[in-house]
Amino acid sequence: MSSKTSLILEPTKYPRTDPDVIFGKVKPNIVKGKKKYPDDYNPIKEYWEQIQNGTTLVSKKVYEQYEQIASWIDNDYGEWFYSNKRANHVIEFAENYCCHSKGKMAGKKIELELWEKAYLASVYGFIDIEGFRKHQRVVLIVGKKNGKSLLDSIMALYGLVGDSEGGPECYAVATKKDQAKIVWLEAKRMVRKSPTLRKRIKTLVGEISSEFNDGIFKALASDSDSLDGLNVHVVVMDEWHQWKSGRALYNIMADGTSARDQPLIIMTSTAGTIREDIFDEIYEEAEIQLNNYKLKNEVDDRTLFFIYELDKKDEWRDANNWIKANPGIGTIKKLVALQDKAKRVDNNPKLEKNFVCKEFNIRETSAESWLDFATLNNTATYDIKALKPRYGMGGIDLGATTDLTCATIIFNVIDDPILYVKQMYWLPTDLFDQRVKEDKIPYDIWLDQGHIRLSGENKVDYKDVTKWFLEVQQEDDIYITKIGYDSWSSTYLVDELKQNFGKVTTEAVIQGPKTFSSPLKRVESDLAAKKINYNNNPIFKWCLSNSAIKRDTNDNIALIKTSNQRRRIDGTASFMDAFIVYENNFDEYMSLI
Repeated sequence: MSSKTSLILEPTKYPRTDPDVIFGKVKPNIVKGKKKYPDDYNPIKEYWEQIQNGTTLVSKKVYEQYEQIASWIDNDYGEWFYSNKRANHVIEFAENYCCHSKGKMAGKKIELELWEKAYLASVYGFIDIEGFRKHQRVVLIVGKKNGKSLLDSIMALYGLVGDSEGGPECYAVATKKDQAKIVWLEAKRMVRKSPTLRKRIKTLVGEISSEFNDGIFKALASDSDSLDGLNVHVVVMDEWHQWKSGRALYNIMADGTSARDQPLIIMTSTAGTIREDIFDEIYEEAEIQLNNYKLKNEVDDRTLFFIYELDKKDEWRDANNWIKANPGIGTIKKLVALQDKAKRVDNNPKLEKNFVCKEFNIRETSAESWLDFATLNNTATYDIKALKPRYGMGGIDLGATTDLTCATIIFNVIDDPILYVKQMYWLPTDLFDQRVKEDKIPYDIWLDQGHIRLSGENKVDYKDVTKWFLEVQQEDDIYITKIGYDSWSSTYLVDELKQNFGKVTTEAVIQGPKTFSSPLKRVESDLAAKKINYNNNPIFKWCLSNSAIKRDTNDNIALIKTSNQRRRIDGTASFMDAFIVYENNFDEYMSLI
């Protein structure tokens, strides 16, 4: 098959301009203030019917979430039941009182598409006997320019004046104030365009307020002095794929909802290139929850996950798949603009990573990284006690005061094609808090999870590396046959390793394309085939995403850091040192196991 794309210029077969698709067989009543929809209108069922009969196409994750939501409507679900009245109330609010603020539609009332109405109904429609909402957190990941900010603004304003809440405190938050203000400013403009909302809501310089119920809506950033002590009713977290060290901000705002009966955390974003931060944490929560639905395991029944994405990276080459990540394509999002971008990417493959990330929510690494995310990501885990490996190969990368120190052990077991990876990382004790703060990397979380240890004071005590190898040998019964190291590494540590593991155990690995080129290419292939199981270690995954390569004139490649010096590759370097000595001594090693 040619690498050129032939289908991207074809119009999508899922038209978004058909009124029956947009309004779901129920035409809107244009009479101001009157109900648009009958009492039995249910956009969830209509959307789910379209998904099932192929009228519209969605990602696997969206399918699985709506399959579950539809089952809740049809069957008793504990203390919760679906209320058409509550679900349609927020939709009526949006379409009767909220107006577009920009472009040719500025000043005109909003007309929601079916997917938007189903989304809102899913969030607001499930209540208990006292009328309190079931869902208190909703995660929406969707391609850019599909109207996230508009939906966020509607939900924030509804929380402010339409949710029957006394003294509602609503916030739009981000790690930077400019980002936090995007949704807030959209809501502010929406109020100013609506005669009805202007009568009830004041738009001031720093806040939006509603005096009749003492409500406020503000934009806050993580560097604000006013984050503690909030009594949050609704919080909007937009574009959190850009957040670094985002968990702290998320926790503060989530903790602020604890005093409310029906708070709502709204998380909307596209995919991004910042790995192993809050985006990946939330995304993996979604994967676990959707899988637990199928396994009938316990789930977080207060959270909904709507992940609009391509199921496979290459699906972007067929325009009929674009709707999976862009439910608003053809109406909210211009089809022609996306086609033009696709043509440019087709002619320049270097643009593909950013294109599929932003337009189709394929999680990606930075543009200069060696591996794309689909290649490096492997969530498989293993139980080392069950595998019972007897022999392993080691690798070390000794960091300076600002770098990580990493030790790696790789091993095979008989009649198993998988290469298993076990790692440990170290940072200096006195510099640990500084590294967390300045690097904005969740070393503290990884410390609690046992993936990293503190060592020494201002620099790592390399004796701890030897102790770890001995610990693995004694506790896991893995005999270390070889340990690869950078030839520039500490002579002291090499001498100590020889004393503990034998003189022939250590093996210098010369860094550079001559040594690394072929092994790097094999590692890439094995990672893509999921033949390397690193026990879903988040630091190793992060290091892989940070790793870049350089090529010489003979197309040989060597491992280098990306341009961001805070992004460490020590885990990759340590692994490659182990992998190279593993390949150099492969026959001998396989004879042992």
